[in-house]
Amino acid sequence: MRFVAAYLLATLGGNASPTKDDVRAILGSVGAEVDEAKLEMLFKEVDGKDLAALIAAGREKLAFASRGAAAAATPAAAAEEKKEKVEEKVEEEDEEDLDMFSLFD
Repeated sequence: MRFVAAYLLATLGGNASPTKDDVRAILGSVGAEVDEAKLEMLFKEVDGKDLAALIAAGREKLAFASRGAAAAATPAAAAEEKKEKVEEKVEEEDEEDLDMFSLFD
């Protein structure tokens, strides 16, 4: 992820096509280690492709993944909500018991 971030920072800085040295310089400025294999893989993936198109494709994948995660989380959320209702009911009963023995009624 840090390699992608460094690449994007270089493009935001005005460099339309950053080089490996540009990415190394950005990572080196924050003291991050550079794994040459990962750097090579990044440049192999972005070579000859439009950055805006890559970001749009990634955004679509994230949108799909978040819908799937939300659908998977729905049963868990429903179970949690049911548990909270049960806990609230128990707390209300406890409060009623305490009110019955109030000294100042």
